Amino acid sequence: MRRAKFLTLDDVEVKNKVILVRVDFNSPIDPETKKIIDDSRIRAHGKSTIKELSEKGAKVVVLAHQGRRGDSDFIPLKQHAEILAKVLGKPVKYVDDLYGEKAKEAIKELKSGEVLVLENVRMFDAETEEGTAEEQAKKPLVVNLAPLADLFVNDAFSAAHRAHVSIIGFTAVLPSVAGRVMERELTSLRKILEKPEKPCLFILGGAKADDSLEISSYVLNNEIADFVLTGGVVGHVFLVAMGFDLGKQNMSFLGDKNFSVLISGIKELMQKHPDKIKTPKDLALEFNGKRKEISVHELPTDFPIFDIGTETVEDYGKIIRVAKSIVVSGPMGVFENSEFMFGTKRIFEEIANSKAFSIAGGGHTTAALDELNLADKISYVSTAGGALTEFLMGKQLPGVSALERAAAREK
Repeated sequence: MRRAKFLTLDDVEVKNKVILVRVDFNSPIDPETKKIIDDSRIRAHGKSTIKELSEKGAKVVVLAHQGRRGDSDFIPLKQHAEILAKVLGKPVKYVDDLYGEKAKEAIKELKSGEVLVLENVRMFDAETEEGTAEEQAKKPLVVNLAPLADLFVNDAFSAAHRAHVSIIGFTAVLPSVAGRVMERELTSLRKILEKPEKPCLFILGGAKADDSLEISSYVLNNEIADFVLTGGVVGHVFLVAMGFDLGKQNMSFLGDKNFSVLISGIKELMQKHPDKIKTPKDLALEFNGKRKEISVHELPTDFPIFDIGTETVEDYGKIIRVAKSIVVSGPMGVFENSEFMFGTKRIFEEIANSKAFSIAGGGHTTAALDELNLADKISYVSTAGGALTEFLMGKQLPGVSALERAAAREK
Protein backbone atom coordinates (compact mmCIF):
# COMPACT_ATOMS: atom_id res chain seq x y z
CA MET A 1 0.00 0.00 0.00
CA ARG A 2 1.47 3.34 -1.01
CA ARG A 3 1.82 6.07 1.55
CA ALA A 4 -0.86 8.75 1.25
CA LYS A 5 0.61 12.12 0.31
CA PHE A 6 -1.94 14.69 1.39
CA LEU A 7 -1.72 18.05 3.11
CA THR A 8 -2.99 18.73 6.63
CA LEU A 9 -3.92 21.75 8.73
CA ASP A 10 -0.22 22.13 9.53
CA ASP A 11 0.36 23.15 5.90
CA VAL A 12 -2.10 26.05 5.68
CA GLU A 13 -2.85 29.45 7.20
CA VAL A 14 -6.52 29.75 8.13
CA LYS A 15 -6.94 33.02 10.05
CA ASN A 16 -9.76 35.16 8.65
CA LYS A 17 -10.29 32.66 5.81
CA VAL A 18 -13.55 30.91 4.94
CA ILE A 19 -13.00 27.18 5.47
CA LEU A 20 -15.45 24.57 4.20
CA VAL A 21 -15.15 21.55 6.51
CA ARG A 22 -16.75 18.25 5.49
CA VAL A 23 -17.31 16.20 8.66
CA ASP A 24 -19.31 13.06 9.43
CA PHE A 25 -22.01 14.02 11.93
CA ASN A 26 -24.19 11.05 10.90
CA SER A 27 -25.59 9.84 14.23
CA PRO A 28 -28.07 7.24 15.53
CA ILE A 29 -31.54 8.78 15.79
CA ASP A 30 -34.44 7.65 17.98
CA PRO A 31 -37.14 6.79 15.39
CA GLU A 32 -39.96 8.12 17.57
CA THR A 33 -38.55 11.30 19.10
CA LYS A 34 -36.14 12.04 16.21
CA LYS A 35 -33.53 12.90 18.84
CA ILE A 36 -29.83 12.09 18.53
CA ILE A 37 -28.98 9.22 20.89
CA ASP A 38 -25.19 9.08 20.36
CA ASP A 39 -23.22 12.25 19.67
CA SER A 40 -19.72 10.68 19.62
CA ARG A 41 -19.00 11.66 16.02
CA ILE A 42 -20.04 15.26 16.62
CA ARG A 43 -17.75 15.37 19.64
CA ALA A 44 -14.85 13.81 17.71
CA HIS A 45 -14.91 16.47 14.99
CA GLY A 46 -15.86 19.29 17.34
CA LYS A 47 -13.08 18.75 19.87
CA SER A 48 -10.39 18.51 17.21
CA THR A 49 -10.69 19.99 13.72
CA ILE A 50 -13.55 22.46 14.24
CA LYS A 51 -12.22 23.68 17.60
CA GLU A 52 -8.73 24.18 16.16
CA LEU A 53 -9.99 26.10 13.13
CA SER A 54 -12.21 28.33 15.26
CA GLU A 55 -9.44 29.07 17.75
CA LYS A 56 -7.10 29.96 14.89
CA GLY A 57 -9.57 32.58 13.70
CA ALA A 58 -11.04 30.80 10.69
CA LYS A 59 -14.59 31.38 9.45
CA VAL A 60 -15.76 27.78 9.71
CA VAL A 61 -18.54 26.44 7.47
CA VAL A 62 -19.57 22.88 8.35
CA LEU A 63 -20.89 20.44 5.75
CA ALA A 64 -22.34 17.13 6.96
CA HIS A 65 -24.96 14.50 6.22
CA GLN A 66 -27.54 12.73 8.35
CA GLY A 67 -29.29 9.57 7.15
CA ARG A 68 -30.62 8.99 3.65
CA ARG A 69 -33.67 10.42 1.96
CA GLY A 70 -36.68 8.25 2.80
CA ASP A 71 -35.15 6.78 5.96
CA SER A 72 -36.35 7.55 9.49
CA ASP A 73 -33.00 9.11 10.45
CA PHE A 74 -33.06 11.61 7.57
CA ILE A 75 -33.42 14.86 9.54
CA PRO A 76 -32.11 18.46 9.43
CA LEU A 77 -28.87 19.37 11.21
CA LYS A 78 -30.31 21.83 13.76
CA GLN A 79 -29.78 19.37 16.65
CA HIS A 80 -26.25 18.68 15.47
CA ALA A 81 -25.45 22.40 15.55
CA GLU A 82 -26.84 22.68 19.09
CA ILE A 83 -24.71 19.75 20.28
CA LEU A 84 -21.65 21.19 18.53
CA ALA A 85 -22.19 24.46 20.41
CA LYS A 86 -22.06 22.57 23.70
CA VAL A 87 -18.90 20.74 22.61
CA LEU A 88 -17.18 23.99 21.63
CA GLY A 89 -18.54 25.98 24.56
CA LYS A 90 -19.57 28.81 22.25
CA PRO A 91 -22.47 29.74 19.94
CA VAL A 92 -22.77 27.89 16.64
CA LYS A 93 -24.86 29.30 13.82
CA TYR A 94 -27.22 27.11 11.82
CA VAL A 95 -29.09 27.85 8.62
CA ASP A 96 -31.78 25.62 7.09
CA ASP A 97 -30.30 26.08 3.64
CA LEU A 98 -27.42 24.43 1.83
CA TYR A 99 -26.31 26.56 -1.11
CA GLY A 100 -29.14 29.03 -1.70
CA GLU A 101 -29.16 32.75 -0.95
CA LYS A 102 -29.82 32.22 2.77
CA ALA A 103 -26.75 29.97 3.08
CA LYS A 104 -24.55 32.27 1.01
CA GLU A 105 -25.52 35.33 3.03
CA ALA A 106 -24.83 33.49 6.28
CA ILE A 107 -21.35 32.58 5.02
CA LYS A 108 -20.60 36.16 3.95
CA GLU A 109 -21.62 37.46 7.37
CA LEU A 110 -19.30 35.13 9.30
CA LYS A 111 -16.68 36.74 11.51
CA SER A 112 -13.28 35.36 12.47
CA GLY A 113 -13.63 32.34 14.80
CA GLU A 114 -17.35 31.82 14.14
CA VAL A 115 -18.84 28.47 13.18
CA LEU A 116 -21.78 27.90 10.83
CA VAL A 117 -23.53 24.58 10.18
CA LEU A 118 -25.28 24.34 6.82
CA GLU A 119 -28.22 22.05 6.10
CA ASN A 120 -27.92 18.27 5.59
CA VAL A 121 -26.00 17.83 2.31
CA ARG A 122 -28.19 14.88 1.40
CA MET A 123 -31.14 17.22 1.03
CA PHE A 124 -29.36 18.07 -2.24
CA ASP A 125 -30.63 15.29 -4.53
CA ALA A 126 -27.41 14.93 -6.53
CA GLU A 127 -25.19 14.59 -3.43
CA THR A 128 -25.08 10.79 -3.46
CA GLU A 129 -24.46 10.43 -7.19
CA GLU A 130 -21.02 8.95 -7.85
CA GLY A 131 -18.56 10.71 -10.16
CA THR A 132 -15.05 12.07 -10.58
CA ALA A 133 -13.92 15.16 -8.67
CA GLU A 134 -14.09 17.19 -11.87
CA GLU A 135 -17.64 15.99 -12.61
CA GLN A 136 -18.78 16.68 -9.04
CA ALA A 137 -17.25 20.17 -9.14
CA LYS A 138 -19.86 21.11 -11.75
CA LYS A 139 -22.77 20.31 -9.42
CA PRO A 140 -24.71 23.24 -7.86
CA LEU A 141 -23.42 22.55 -4.34
CA VAL A 142 -19.83 23.18 -5.39
CA VAL A 143 -20.59 25.85 -8.00
CA ASN A 144 -22.42 27.97 -5.41
CA LEU A 145 -20.22 27.47 -2.34
CA ALA A 146 -16.67 27.16 -3.69
CA PRO A 147 -16.40 30.82 -4.82
CA LEU A 148 -17.11 31.90 -1.21
CA ALA A 149 -14.39 29.71 0.32
CA ASP A 150 -10.61 29.81 0.59
CA LEU A 151 -9.96 26.21 1.60
CA PHE A 152 -11.66 22.80 1.77
CA VAL A 153 -10.97 20.49 4.71
CA ASN A 154 -12.08 16.86 4.47
CA ASP A 155 -12.35 15.43 7.99
CA ALA A 156 -14.84 12.68 7.12
CA PHE A 157 -12.75 9.52 6.82
CA SER A 158 -15.85 7.45 7.59
CA ALA A 159 -17.47 8.79 4.39
CA ALA A 160 -14.27 8.77 2.30
CA HIS A 161 -15.25 5.55 0.51
CA ARG A 162 -18.01 7.47 -1.25
CA ALA A 163 -17.28 9.55 -4.38
CA HIS A 164 -20.06 11.96 -3.40
CA VAL A 165 -20.24 15.64 -4.31
CA SER A 166 -19.39 17.06 -0.87
CA ILE A 167 -16.56 14.54 -0.38
CA ILE A 168 -14.57 15.07 -3.58
CA GLY A 169 -16.15 17.91 -5.61
CA PHE A 170 -14.48 20.79 -3.78
CA THR A 171 -11.02 19.21 -4.10
CA ALA A 172 -11.05 19.94 -7.86
CA VAL A 173 -11.48 23.70 -7.41
CA LEU A 174 -10.14 24.62 -3.94
CA PRO A 175 -6.89 24.03 -2.03
CA SER A 176 -7.74 20.95 0.02
CA VAL A 177 -6.31 19.35 3.17
CA ALA A 178 -7.15 16.59 5.64
CA GLY A 179 -8.70 17.48 8.98
CA ARG A 180 -7.40 16.05 12.25
CA VAL A 181 -9.85 13.11 12.41
CA MET A 182 -9.00 12.12 8.83
CA GLU A 183 -5.29 12.56 9.54
CA ARG A 184 -5.39 10.42 12.70
CA GLU A 185 -7.37 7.65 11.03
CA LEU A 186 -4.97 7.41 8.09
CA THR A 187 -1.84 7.68 10.23
CA SER A 188 -3.02 4.90 12.55
CA LEU A 189 -4.18 2.61 9.75
CA ARG A 190 -0.98 3.12 7.76
CA LYS A 191 1.02 2.14 10.83
CA ILE A 192 -0.71 -1.24 10.75
CA LEU A 193 -1.04 -1.81 7.00
CA GLU A 194 2.33 -0.54 5.77
CA LYS A 195 4.95 -1.60 8.30
CA PRO A 196 3.26 -3.26 11.28
CA GLU A 197 5.34 -4.38 14.21
CA LYS A 198 5.31 -8.16 14.32
CA PRO A 199 3.56 -10.32 15.32
CA CYS A 200 0.50 -8.59 13.83
CA LEU A 201 -3.02 -9.88 14.54
CA PHE A 202 -6.35 -9.21 12.89
CA ILE A 203 -9.30 -10.20 15.08
CA LEU A 204 -12.51 -10.43 13.06
CA GLY A 205 -15.90 -10.91 14.71
CA GLY A 206 -19.36 -9.36 14.69
CA ALA A 207 -22.60 -10.29 13.01
CA LYS A 208 -21.56 -9.66 9.38
CA ALA A 209 -19.17 -12.02 7.64
CA ASP A 210 -19.43 -10.63 4.08
CA ASP A 211 -16.11 -8.76 4.16
CA SER A 212 -14.13 -11.21 6.29
CA LEU A 213 -12.72 -13.11 3.32
CA GLU A 214 -11.47 -10.00 1.48
CA ILE A 215 -9.87 -8.55 4.61
CA SER A 216 -8.27 -11.87 5.59
CA SER A 217 -7.01 -12.44 2.05
CA TYR A 218 -5.49 -8.99 1.79
CA VAL A 219 -3.67 -8.98 5.13
CA LEU A 220 -2.42 -12.58 4.84
CA ASN A 221 -1.44 -12.56 1.17
CA ASN A 222 0.42 -9.26 1.64
CA GLU A 223 2.15 -10.56 4.79
CA ILE A 224 0.61 -7.81 6.92
CA ALA A 225 -0.99 -10.15 9.46
CA ASP A 226 0.71 -13.12 11.09
CA PHE A 227 -2.60 -14.46 12.39
CA VAL A 228 -6.32 -13.89 11.82
CA LEU A 229 -8.48 -14.80 14.84
CA THR A 230 -12.19 -15.30 14.20
CA GLY A 231 -15.24 -15.01 16.42
CA GLY A 232 -18.92 -14.09 16.22
CA VAL A 233 -20.65 -14.91 12.94
CA VAL A 234 -17.28 -14.63 11.17
CA GLY A 235 -16.06 -17.54 13.29
CA HIS A 236 -19.21 -19.50 12.43
CA VAL A 237 -18.64 -19.04 8.70
CA PHE A 238 -14.99 -20.11 8.94
CA LEU A 239 -16.05 -23.21 10.90
CA VAL A 240 -18.54 -24.08 8.16
CA ALA A 241 -15.71 -23.70 5.63
CA MET A 242 -13.77 -26.26 7.68
CA GLY A 243 -16.65 -28.71 7.32
CA PHE A 244 -18.49 -28.23 10.61
CA ASP A 245 -22.29 -28.41 10.64
CA LEU A 246 -23.49 -25.77 13.13
CA GLY A 247 -27.06 -27.05 13.23
CA LYS A 248 -30.09 -25.92 11.27
CA GLN A 249 -30.88 -22.90 13.44
CA ASN A 250 -27.32 -21.55 13.25
CA MET A 251 -26.97 -22.17 9.52
CA SER A 252 -30.15 -20.40 8.42
CA PHE A 253 -28.70 -16.88 8.32
CA LEU A 254 -25.77 -18.11 6.22
CA GLY A 255 -27.93 -19.08 3.28
CA ASP A 256 -27.79 -16.07 0.95
CA LYS A 257 -26.83 -16.48 -2.70
CA ASN A 258 -23.19 -15.49 -2.14
CA PHE A 259 -22.65 -17.96 0.69
CA SER A 260 -21.19 -20.76 -1.46
CA VAL A 261 -18.73 -18.35 -3.07
CA LEU A 262 -17.69 -17.06 0.36
CA ILE A 263 -17.19 -20.58 1.73
CA SER A 264 -15.22 -21.63 -1.34
CA GLY A 265 -12.94 -18.61 -1.00
CA ILE A 266 -12.36 -19.23 2.71
CA LYS A 267 -11.49 -22.88 2.08
CA GLU A 268 -8.92 -21.82 -0.51
CA LEU A 269 -7.45 -19.19 1.83
CA MET A 270 -7.22 -21.65 4.72
CA GLN A 271 -5.42 -24.15 2.52
CA LYS A 272 -2.96 -21.43 1.50
CA HIS A 273 -2.40 -20.25 5.09
CA PRO A 274 -3.20 -23.35 7.18
CA ASP A 275 -1.57 -22.20 10.41
CA LYS A 276 -2.44 -18.51 10.30
CA ILE A 277 -6.25 -18.55 10.58
CA LYS A 278 -7.60 -19.42 14.02
CA THR A 279 -11.18 -20.55 14.55
CA PRO A 280 -13.09 -21.25 17.79
CA LYS A 281 -12.33 -24.53 19.58
CA ASP A 282 -15.46 -24.27 21.70
CA LEU A 283 -18.70 -22.31 21.63
CA ALA A 284 -21.31 -21.02 24.07
CA LEU A 285 -24.95 -21.92 23.43
CA GLU A 286 -28.12 -20.23 24.68
CA PHE A 287 -29.63 -23.18 26.57
CA ASN A 288 -32.96 -22.32 28.26
CA GLY A 289 -31.79 -18.76 28.85
CA LYS A 290 -28.43 -19.82 30.25
CA ARG A 291 -24.91 -20.24 28.92
CA LYS A 292 -23.73 -23.75 28.02
CA GLU A 293 -20.33 -24.39 26.44
CA ILE A 294 -19.60 -27.21 24.00
CA SER A 295 -16.59 -28.26 21.94
CA VAL A 296 -16.88 -27.69 18.19
CA HIS A 297 -16.55 -31.46 17.87
CA GLU A 298 -19.95 -31.77 19.59
CA LEU A 299 -21.63 -29.90 16.73
CA PRO A 300 -24.24 -29.74 15.29
CA THR A 301 -26.55 -28.25 17.91
CA ASP A 302 -30.23 -27.36 18.07
CA PHE A 303 -29.47 -24.33 20.26
CA PRO A 304 -28.31 -20.86 19.12
CA ILE A 305 -24.59 -20.13 19.29
CA PHE A 306 -24.07 -16.81 21.07
CA ASP A 307 -20.37 -16.69 22.03
CA ILE A 308 -16.95 -18.30 21.87
CA GLY A 309 -16.02 -20.64 24.73
CA THR A 310 -13.44 -20.61 27.53
CA GLU A 311 -10.86 -22.74 25.71
CA THR A 312 -10.99 -20.42 22.69
CA VAL A 313 -10.58 -17.37 24.92
CA GLU A 314 -7.49 -18.89 26.53
CA ASP A 315 -6.08 -19.93 23.15
CA TYR A 316 -6.61 -16.48 21.62
CA GLY A 317 -5.32 -14.77 24.78
CA LYS A 318 -1.92 -16.46 24.44
CA ILE A 319 -1.58 -15.13 20.87
CA ILE A 320 -2.72 -11.63 21.82
CA ARG A 321 -0.26 -11.37 24.73
CA VAL A 322 2.78 -11.67 22.43
CA ALA A 323 1.41 -9.47 19.63
CA LYS A 324 2.94 -6.10 18.74
CA SER A 325 0.15 -4.88 16.43
CA ILE A 326 -3.58 -5.66 16.67
CA VAL A 327 -6.64 -4.73 14.61
CA VAL A 328 -10.00 -5.76 16.06
CA SER A 329 -13.28 -5.43 14.19
CA GLY A 330 -16.36 -6.97 15.76
CA PRO A 331 -17.26 -8.58 19.11
CA MET A 332 -16.90 -12.30 19.78
CA GLY A 333 -20.58 -12.90 20.42
CA VAL A 334 -23.90 -11.44 21.54
CA PHE A 335 -22.25 -9.16 24.10
CA GLU A 336 -25.50 -7.25 24.68
CA ASN A 337 -26.70 -10.28 26.68
CA SER A 338 -24.74 -10.49 29.96
CA GLU A 339 -24.67 -14.30 29.75
CA PHE A 340 -22.68 -14.01 26.54
CA MET A 341 -20.45 -11.00 27.21
CA PHE A 342 -17.70 -13.34 28.45
CA GLY A 343 -15.84 -13.93 25.17
CA THR A 344 -15.89 -10.29 24.06
CA LYS A 345 -14.96 -9.05 27.54
CA ARG A 346 -11.98 -11.36 27.95
CA ILE A 347 -10.61 -10.82 24.43
CA PHE A 348 -11.04 -7.05 24.58
CA GLU A 349 -9.40 -6.97 28.01
CA GLU A 350 -6.44 -8.92 26.64
CA ILE A 351 -6.08 -6.36 23.82
CA ALA A 352 -6.43 -3.42 26.23
CA ASN A 353 -3.85 -4.84 28.61
CA SER A 354 -1.34 -5.76 25.92
CA LYS A 355 1.58 -3.54 24.95
CA ALA A 356 0.66 -3.80 21.28
CA PHE A 357 -0.34 -0.89 19.08
CA SER A 358 -4.07 -1.53 18.72
CA ILE A 359 -6.82 -0.28 16.43
CA ALA A 360 -10.52 -0.99 17.00
CA GLY A 361 -13.28 -0.21 14.54
CA GLY A 362 -16.94 -0.82 13.81
CA GLY A 363 -20.07 0.31 15.63
CA HIS A 364 -20.56 -2.82 17.75
CA THR A 365 -16.85 -2.93 18.59
CA THR A 366 -16.86 0.61 19.93
CA ALA A 367 -20.15 0.01 21.76
CA ALA A 368 -18.66 -3.01 23.53
CA LEU A 369 -15.46 -1.12 24.39
CA ASP A 370 -17.53 1.72 25.85
CA GLU A 371 -19.66 -0.68 27.88
CA LEU A 372 -16.51 -2.33 29.25
CA ASN A 373 -14.78 1.04 29.86
CA LEU A 374 -11.84 -0.10 27.75
CA ALA A 375 -11.86 2.46 24.90
CA ASP A 376 -9.17 4.59 26.55
CA LYS A 377 -6.82 1.59 26.63
CA ILE A 378 -6.98 1.05 22.86
CA SER A 379 -4.33 2.95 20.87
CA TYR A 380 -6.85 4.19 18.32
CA VAL A 381 -10.61 3.72 18.08
CA SER A 382 -11.84 4.37 14.55
CA THR A 383 -15.09 6.26 13.94
CA ALA A 384 -15.49 4.61 10.54
CA GLY A 385 -17.53 1.67 9.34
CA GLY A 386 -17.60 0.99 5.60
CA ALA A 387 -14.56 3.17 4.90
CA LEU A 388 -12.51 1.28 7.47
CA THR A 389 -13.55 -2.06 5.98
CA GLU A 390 -12.60 -0.99 2.46
CA PHE A 391 -9.28 0.41 3.67
CA LEU A 392 -8.49 -2.88 5.39
CA MET A 393 -9.17 -4.64 2.08
CA GLY A 394 -6.47 -2.50 0.48
CA LYS A 395 -8.90 -0.45 -1.60
CA GLN A 396 -8.33 3.17 -2.57
CA LEU A 397 -10.86 5.54 -0.98
CA PRO A 398 -12.13 8.30 -3.32
CA GLY A 399 -12.03 10.92 -0.54
CA VAL A 400 -8.39 10.15 0.25
CA SER A 401 -7.34 9.92 -3.40
CA ALA A 402 -8.95 13.32 -4.06
CA LEU A 403 -6.88 14.87 -1.24
CA GLU A 404 -3.73 13.32 -2.69
CA ARG A 405 -4.43 14.78 -6.15
CA ALA A 406 -5.13 18.18 -4.60
CA ALA A 407 -1.82 18.04 -2.74
CA ALA A 408 0.02 17.13 -5.94
CA ARG A 409 -1.42 20.20 -7.68
CA GLU A 410 -0.15 22.45 -4.89
CA LYS A 411 3.45 21.38 -5.48
